[in-house]
Amino acid sequence: MTAAHEVIVVGGGGSGLAAAVSAAEHGLSVLVLEKRPQLGGSTGIAVGSFTTNQTSFQRKAGIADDLDAHAEDAGRFAPHEIEARNNDSLRRFHLAHSNETLRWLAGMGLAFHGPSPEPPNRVPRMHNVVPNAKAYIATLQGRLIRHGSTIICNAPVVELVKQDRCVNGVVAEVDGHKTEYRATRGVILAAGDYASSPELIGRYKGQQFTSIEGINPHCHGDGHRLAESAGAPLINMDVMYGPELRFIPPPRDGFAQLLPGSGPLVRLMGYLLPLVPRRVINTMVKRLLVTWQHPENTLFEDGAILVNSSGQRFCNEKVWPNREIAIANQAGKICYILLDERLVVRYRQWPHFISTAPEIAYAYVADYLRLRPDVAVMGNSLGAVAASRNIPLDALQATIDACNRHARGEASDPLGRSGDPCLLQGNRWVLLGPAKAYFTTTEGSPPVSQRQEVLDADGRAIPGLYAVGQNGLGGQILWGHGLHIAWAMTSGRLVGEQLASWRR
Repeated sequence: MTAAHEVIVVGGGGSGLAAAVSAAEHGLSVLVLEKRPQLGGSTGIAVGSFTTNQTSFQRKAGIADDLDAHAEDAGRFAPHEIEARNNDSLRRFHLAHSNETLRWLAGMGLAFHGPSPEPPNRVPRMHNVVPNAKAYIATLQGRLIRHGSTIICNAPVVELVKQDRCVNGVVAEVDGHKTEYRATRGVILAAGDYASSPELIGRYKGQQFTSIEGINPHCHGDGHRLAESAGAPLINMDVMYGPELRFIPPPRDGFAQLLPGSGPLVRLMGYLLPLVPRRVINTMVKRLLVTWQHPENTLFEDGAILVNSSGQRFCNEKVWPNREIAIANQAGKICYILLDERLVVRYRQWPHFISTAPEIAYAYVADYLRLRPDVAVMGNSLGAVAASRNIPLDALQATIDACNRHARGEASDPLGRSGDPCLLQGNRWVLLGPAKAYFTTTEGSPPVSQRQEVLDADGRAIPGLYAVGQNGLGGQILWGHGLHIAWAMTSGRLVGEQLASWRR
């Protein structure tokens, strides 16, 4: 048994680091255990939006807002049948405390710009960290180190230590050995979602979805399994963002990812950002847009097709989620979107865009060709684009011929597609991809109280066990940009305060 800490945090992403910093700021000794070689989690690869209400940024922009309006608008993002499952009281609690969290983060030196609009929010509420979400990780990590807390990476937690119902420690694998760590005040689960767990997805969503990947390949539901082992049920586990079609990530970090995440330069960037010409901001936003946003379904309604690496169609492109399930079962789990000359011309300007962050930016064919040459290629012939991705031309040409027979009414589509009167033809072709089907995040977790206590099946707190971020959603439905990071940071901040005020 190693020396005891007052608080053990399982996971070094955004919610875990926020919880650790909050606890450390209140004088508690903290140990963070992260299974990966570096901190960051899903927060570290995100854009970094933080959506909240009644902020100083809103007031400066002359925007009047209130909690009731935000609580109402937050319920307009998800489909009705999913929104009906929301934990209304916990989400309202979250929205009531997130503005204070934004001030807390800004007080550490983090810079934000905005607010930006995101319908159906009635007013702009989305605040974006400068330069992106890695700034949260760098700033929180630095603050945690200054408080003298302990961080151990390459240390997956494999077991909770319990005495009767009380959780009082964990077992982690460190340097190939199982090591037990004791927590005198509490263990905080902050291990991310389960979007890359075929076992949990199969159990709750269905076996047909188990081939679909998560955006973060390391999100295996570790915290969910630990909570379950302590006697907690798991709720809303079938509710997920996706599956959706997305282009694979860039082969290396873009310019924004290379910018520093903390320090004087970031603060200077925050001060200067309002003075930067709008065209420069648009370029930065579009670079993020073509990296993270999915292609619009209108592409397929207008006649675009999906092909695999063998040049063959394999699904009805207009049917979700069958399309994504089929993509995940192709060789390499990849596919390509093929646009002919008519579509290349059509998707060069408003209102026909490849992808969008609504009312913030729109990306067209030219944007992808310029900013993502790794997933976008244009050629003067079908053969040229086929060669660029090593797709057999004869097979691709046979696919085009079959589509055109269907468009001319000479044959029905063997995959059940209909409503495609236009031929695929011309002297300009664009191939977009590789693309994959992804789950971007998940909404399931154990139930939690407003003190972030993990609850058992009878609604009783499991002593010593807490959960934050994606491990502690507690039944909330957080659709829309910026609510998950806001909850990660807010739940982390509040649980640190809670543990500091508690006396065992």
